[in-house]
Amino acid sequence: MMPMIAIVALAAVTYGFRLAGPLLRGRVTVPVAAERLFSDAATVLLIALATTAALTAGHGFAGWARPAGVLVAGVLAAKRAPFPVVVVAAAGVTALLRLAGVH
Repeated sequence: MMPMIAIVALAAVTYGFRLAGPLLRGRVTVPVAAERLFSDAATVLLIALATTAALTAGHGFAGWARPAGVLVAGVLAAKRAPFPVVVVAAAGVTALLRLAGVH
Protein backbone atom coordinates (compact mmCIF):
# COMPACT_ATOMS: atom_id res chain seq x y z
CA MET A 1 0.00 0.00 0.00
CA MET A 2 2.84 2.41 0.83
CA PRO A 3 4.42 2.28 -2.66
CA MET A 4 1.04 3.10 -4.21
CA ILE A 5 0.69 6.18 -1.97
CA ALA A 6 4.19 7.30 -2.97
CA ILE A 7 3.39 6.81 -6.67
CA VAL A 8 0.17 8.81 -6.41
CA ALA A 9 1.92 11.57 -4.43
CA LEU A 10 4.76 11.82 -6.96
CA ALA A 11 2.26 11.86 -9.83
CA ALA A 12 0.31 14.68 -8.16
CA VAL A 13 3.44 16.75 -7.52
CA THR A 14 4.64 16.19 -11.09
CA TYR A 15 1.27 17.21 -12.48
CA GLY A 16 1.28 20.28 -10.23
CA PHE A 17 4.69 21.37 -11.51
CA ARG A 18 3.63 20.85 -15.11
CA LEU A 19 0.45 22.83 -14.55
CA ALA A 20 2.23 25.65 -12.70
CA GLY A 21 4.39 26.49 -15.72
CA PRO A 22 1.63 27.66 -18.06
CA LEU A 23 -0.41 29.19 -15.22
CA LEU A 24 2.46 31.28 -13.84
CA ARG A 25 4.14 32.16 -17.15
CA GLY A 26 2.56 35.61 -17.37
CA ARG A 27 2.81 36.40 -13.66
CA VAL A 28 6.41 35.53 -12.90
CA THR A 29 9.27 37.25 -14.69
CA VAL A 30 12.60 35.50 -14.84
CA PRO A 31 15.70 37.64 -15.36
CA VAL A 32 17.51 37.20 -18.67
CA ALA A 33 20.65 36.05 -16.85
CA ALA A 34 18.66 33.30 -15.12
CA GLU A 35 17.18 32.15 -18.45
CA ARG A 36 20.69 31.89 -19.90
CA LEU A 37 21.81 29.97 -16.82
CA PHE A 38 18.89 27.53 -17.15
CA SER A 39 19.72 26.97 -20.81
CA ASP A 40 23.39 26.37 -20.03
CA ALA A 41 22.50 24.08 -17.12
CA ALA A 42 20.36 21.91 -19.39
CA THR A 43 23.25 21.59 -21.85
CA VAL A 44 25.74 20.72 -19.11
CA LEU A 45 23.36 18.10 -17.68
CA LEU A 46 22.89 16.49 -21.08
CA ILE A 47 26.66 16.38 -21.68
CA ALA A 48 27.23 14.89 -18.21
CA LEU A 49 24.66 12.16 -18.83
CA ALA A 50 26.14 11.34 -22.24
CA THR A 51 29.66 11.23 -20.81
CA THR A 52 28.63 8.95 -17.96
CA ALA A 53 26.84 6.61 -20.35
CA ALA A 54 29.80 6.57 -22.73
CA LEU A 55 32.50 5.92 -20.16
CA THR A 56 30.91 3.58 -17.62
CA ALA A 57 29.35 0.14 -17.61
CA GLY A 58 27.95 -1.00 -14.30
CA HIS A 59 30.32 0.37 -11.67
CA GLY A 60 33.48 0.54 -13.77
CA PHE A 61 35.12 1.84 -16.90
CA ALA A 62 33.41 0.69 -20.12
CA GLY A 63 36.67 0.26 -22.02
CA TRP A 64 37.96 2.22 -24.99
CA ALA A 65 35.68 0.89 -27.72
CA ARG A 66 32.50 2.60 -26.51
CA PRO A 67 34.04 6.07 -26.02
CA ALA A 68 35.64 5.79 -29.46
CA GLY A 69 32.23 5.06 -30.98
CA VAL A 70 30.69 7.99 -29.12
CA LEU A 71 33.52 10.24 -30.32
CA VAL A 72 32.89 9.21 -33.93
CA ALA A 73 29.17 9.87 -33.45
CA GLY A 74 29.90 13.30 -31.97
CA VAL A 75 32.18 14.30 -34.83
CA LEU A 76 29.68 13.14 -37.46
CA ALA A 77 26.79 14.84 -35.68
CA ALA A 78 28.80 18.08 -35.47
CA LYS A 79 29.35 17.83 -39.23
CA ARG A 80 25.57 17.39 -39.60
CA ALA A 81 25.71 13.89 -41.02
CA PRO A 82 22.35 12.14 -41.34
CA PHE A 83 21.27 10.39 -38.13
CA PRO A 84 21.34 6.84 -39.58
CA VAL A 85 24.91 7.44 -40.77
CA VAL A 86 25.91 8.64 -37.29
CA VAL A 87 24.39 5.59 -35.60
CA VAL A 88 25.80 3.04 -38.05
CA ALA A 89 29.27 4.61 -37.99
CA ALA A 90 29.37 4.71 -34.17
CA ALA A 91 28.17 1.11 -33.90
CA GLY A 92 30.61 0.04 -36.60
CA VAL A 93 33.62 1.65 -34.94
CA THR A 94 32.67 0.16 -31.57
CA ALA A 95 32.10 -3.29 -33.05
CA LEU A 96 35.33 -3.27 -35.05
CA LEU A 97 37.38 -2.21 -32.03
CA ARG A 98 35.81 -4.92 -29.90
CA LEU A 99 36.43 -7.46 -32.67
CA ALA A 100 40.06 -6.34 -32.70
CA GLY A 101 40.28 -7.01 -28.96
CA VAL A 102 39.98 -3.44 -27.71
CA HIS A 103 37.31 -3.42 -25.03
